Amino acid sequence: MATLASGSLSSAASGRAERGSHFSGIVEFFRQFFVRAFDPYRPELHYMRGPGPACRAKQAAALRRSS
Repeated sequence: MATLASGSLSSAASGRAERGSHFSGIVEFFRQFFVRAFDPYRPELHYMRGPGPACRAKQAAALRRSS
């Protein structure tokens, strides 16, 4: 059985590989864009931003008692 080995691709094959890599790069960019653009998780909606109304009510009651 004979084995053929080639050190480099032909110009036609390498041209197809380049076009395929450019196209796959563009496809990957848009895939990531849509994943990030339409991701339903919005962490800024879940982070606490400071004391809430219950804490303010307790502090106001404590201030009224001490005055």
